[in-house]
Amino acid sequence: MDINVKTVDEVTVVEIVGDIDGKTAMDVQERVSPLVHPSSKILLDMSQVGYMSSAGLRLLLSIYRQASANKASIVLVGVNQELQDTMSATGFLRFFTIHDTVEAGLAGLQ
Repeated sequence: MDINVKTVDEVTVVEIVGDIDGKTAMDVQERVSPLVHPSSKILLDMSQVGYMSSAGLRLLLSIYRQASANKASIVLVGVNQELQDTMSATGFLRFFTIHDTVEAGLAGLQ
């Protein structure tokens, strides 16, 4: 699992590389949660996440709640079709804006 953080304009881009499961979800949480503050703009690049367990879904819900409480904006990018199907079935898609590319996600946050 690799988590790379950079800033593009005023957007914090978090690139997640690897599966998000019970072993790695806490690592993602520990890196992303401190980035969520009032009015922050966060892009989670999940184009290199092949698998996400229920722990990953809980992580996303936690980040969404934190972002909502802080009036922060968060978008997901590159979510594969299998993950989108799971998120749709569990109702998670309604919480997030999803874009295909980082460029589209950045444009959506401007």
